Amino acid sequence: MWLYIVSFLAVANLVAPQWIINSLPGFSHDLPFKLETGYVGAGDLDEVQLFYYFIESERSPEDDPLVLWLTGGPGCSGFSGLVYEVGPLSFDYANSKTYSPKLKLNPYSWTKVANMIFLDAPVGSGFSYAKNWEGYNISDTSSVAEIYEFLRKWLLVHPKFLSNTLYVMGDSYSGITVPMVVQEISDGNEARREPRMNIKGYVLGNPLTSAHADFNARIPFAHLKTLISDELYESTKKDCNGEYIAVDPSNAACVDDLKVYTECTEQIRSSHILEPTCQLLSPKPRPRVSKWDQDTLIEDSVDLLRSITHLPEPRRWCRAYNYLYSYIWANDKTIQKALHIREGSINEWVRCNESLVYTYDIKSSLSYHQNLIKKGYEVLIYSGDHDMVIPYIATHAWIESLNLTIAHDWRPWFVDGQVAGFTMQYTSKKYCLTFATLKGAGHTAPEYKPKESLAMIDRWLSYYPL
Repeated sequence: MWLYIVSFLAVANLVAPQWIINSLPGFSHDLPFKLETGYVGAGDLDEVQLFYYFIESERSPEDDPLVLWLTGGPGCSGFSGLVYEVGPLSFDYANSKTYSPKLKLNPYSWTKVANMIFLDAPVGSGFSYAKNWEGYNISDTSSVAEIYEFLRKWLLVHPKFLSNTLYVMGDSYSGITVPMVVQEISDGNEARREPRMNIKGYVLGNPLTSAHADFNARIPFAHLKTLISDELYESTKKDCNGEYIAVDPSNAACVDDLKVYTECTEQIRSSHILEPTCQLLSPKPRPRVSKWDQDTLIEDSVDLLRSITHLPEPRRWCRAYNYLYSYIWANDKTIQKALHIREGSINEWVRCNESLVYTYDIKSSLSYHQNLIKKGYEVLIYSGDHDMVIPYIATHAWIESLNLTIAHDWRPWFVDGQVAGFTMQYTSKKYCLTFATLKGAGHTAPEYKPKESLAMIDRWLSYYPL
């Protein structure tokens, strides 16, 4: 016990102060929930400073689970998950002006049922920064180590949450990192590292698992959703022999089929196939064949968003236009002061940092999922069924490859008497994995179907059937 107290004091001294935020510019009233921001040091001599937003459950902070939320990218800020997906605030588009964004409450926030930490990770995301340039050299493995260190230190400074059930959640590229973080926590518990974490499971939305397998499923998905014809699909499948990524350039028939596929889909937003692609003021020519190996999960860019205000009227609505407000809001010095951002720590806030010095050293997270089966965790994997970035059929395929026992076969689930999606449940002894689709949702699901997403997570955390 004495060693634990000494360890607690040592770690607590390394953690920067936390601040309780009672009001925010752009929101007209005092915040009706408890918001805390702060930095936690990680790495050698705390060279990496990870910034977070913590929001206590609006229901029962003592009893509700603690969630560590990791937005994808890699390089997307936790604020993106907070304000566009599952947090208690969203932008009030109807009452916002271009350079004066307004905030409103999100009635479908997951903080209705959980305490949530939204982390800017890896370093270089959001307001997280490094004290020297070496700290910005990051990889899947090193990022996971820093996230685990963050969580250990955060819990030591917030001991009242040590007994709460803990879940690690995230989406998109976090399909790689979340299972790795859970493995780190599990290994740490077995090694008796302090503090012991009350980890119960993890949740992944529209997750990247294996880039090759996930991206290779896009053509079958496009056919399934009637984005390409039966004839083109059959021709492409035959000419490419089912391989649409590592294509032999000398295979002229396959290359020609992929050109036609690109022409059929290039004006469709891959994050949601019922929405258009966004147009730049001076669009760069698109390649006739998609560079599958260079594809990214980050769709909007600062350049695109900067061009929005100069687009001639009338213009087509594009979802990426919504993201403009986050750039303006988070780069406002008044906002940064309210959040207690360290002056000079970053040059410019971006929703998703595409310039990270990042090494993708884990090609697939499937082995981590396999390793975690024997731990007896509760797992929820969900997918928007209109997402062509990570098609749900690819996600369902790797889940099937785990060779689990089917506890409940494919069936619809409902919200307010309407079909919200379809679900299956798999088990292996104490381990339980629920797979769910959200009908009409894209990448990622809560942004498109917030009401259904809250119903899903509330039921799942309460051990109710979807």
